[in-house]
Amino acid sequence: MTVQATPQGARPGPLAGVRVIDLTQFILGPYATQTLGDLGADIIKVEEPSGDRQRGNGKAPKSKEMGPGYIAFNRNKRSVSLDLKTDEGRDTLRRLVATGDVFIHNMRPAAVARLGFSYEQVKAIKPDIVYVEAMGYDDAGPYAGLQAFDDLIQSASGACGLGQLVDPEAELRPLPSYLADKTCGLFAAIATLAALRHKEQTGEGQYVAVPMLESFTGFLMAEHLYGETFIPPTSSFGFTTALTPHRKPMKTRDGWLTVNPANAVQSAKFMELGGLPGAYESERMTSKTSGREKVAEYYAMMGEAAASHTTEEWMAIGAENSIPVMRANTAKGIFEDAQLSQTLFEERTLEGEGAYRAMKPGLRFSKTPASIRRDPPRIGQDTDDVLAELEAWEASAKA
Repeated sequence: MTVQATPQGARPGPLAGVRVIDLTQFILGPYATQTLGDLGADIIKVEEPSGDRQRGNGKAPKSKEMGPGYIAFNRNKRSVSLDLKTDEGRDTLRRLVATGDVFIHNMRPAAVARLGFSYEQVKAIKPDIVYVEAMGYDDAGPYAGLQAFDDLIQSASGACGLGQLVDPEAELRPLPSYLADKTCGLFAAIATLAALRHKEQTGEGQYVAVPMLESFTGFLMAEHLYGETFIPPTSSFGFTTALTPHRKPMKTRDGWLTVNPANAVQSAKFMELGGLPGAYESERMTSKTSGREKVAEYYAMMGEAAASHTTEEWMAIGAENSIPVMRANTAKGIFEDAQLSQTLFEERTLEGEGAYRAMKPGLRFSKTPASIRRDPPRIGQDTDDVLAELEAWEASAKA
C-alpha cells in the first residue's frame, strides 16, 4: 500500500493506492510506468546519481537533465537518487521495496541479479511483490541474455521488411518510430495490471516476464501471417487489404484526405459529390475488362473526386453524407488539428524550464480519471520526501 497521499485538488485515478518501485530507463520501461502513473499509481523512479540516460536526449531550455526525450516518458513520477553500486544505496532500495506493490526494471537479468535485485532476492524482502522484468528475448531461446534496443527488435521481428510487402525493391529499414519500445511498454503495463488483479484475488505476488521480441512480433504480425496461418499455407503471407499500394491519402484542392468507404454505395456517393456521378456505370469503368484495370480506374476516379474540394469541405461533406473521411495531417500538422488541439495537448509549466507541451492521457474514466498530477521530476527531486515517508512507514510498521 502506498504511503503517498493524492496531491491536493487531484482526484485519484483507478490505481490510487498502488506503489511501483521503478528501475527503468530509456523508453520501454518509462512508458510502462508513466502509463501506470497516469492511472493513479505512485511511481518511485529510482535513478543513479547521473540520472536516467534518456534525460540528455534533445535540447532543453535551461537544464541538460530535462531534455524532451525524457519529458515525454516521465510525468507522474517521483525521482529518488540512489547509487546502487554502494551498500547504502542498495540497502535503501531494499527498504523501499518493502513498501511497494510492484517492482519493475528493464535491465538485463544478469545485471540486476548482480546488484541483488533478482526476483528471488526481491521476493525475499516482499513475498507478495509483483515483479516485472522487461527483457529483449524470451529465455527459452538462443537469444536469451543478449542486449536489446528498438532497432534490434524491429530487425528481428520483421518490421524492417514490412515495406517490401508493398514494394519488393524497398530497402530494409525500421518503422520511423520507436514502436517496439512503446508497444512493449504497453504490454508491460497490461501485464502489471493482470498480476495486480491476481494479487488482489489471492494475495499472491508473482514474476512477470515481458520479452520484447516475442511480444512485439506477435503484435506486429497478428494480421500478416494471413495465408501462412494454416499448414500448409492457403495463400500468401501478408494481409492483402493492409498492403494494397492504393492504401494512402488522396490529394484534395488544398491538402490531403483519407477516404475509407465501407461499401460501394459510399464510394459512389463520394465520387458523385466530387463531380463523377454514376461512376460504376460509366464508360470509363465498364470499358475495363480485367479486375486489375477496374481497380486502377476506381482509384483514379476517387482521386479525381477528392481533388474537387478542399479538405475542410470534404470533412463537412463526409459528415453530412455518412461517408468515412478524415484529413491526413503531416506529422507536425497534429498541432493544428481541430480535434487534437482540444483533446490531447495541454500547456504546462515546468519549474526551472518554463512552458512545455504535454500530451494528456487518452483514456477516460467517469469515476477515477487518468490525469497529469506531477510534471517530470529532476534527478533526485523527491529523495528527501520519499525517504521521510519511508522512515514514517517503518516506524508505524514497528509500532
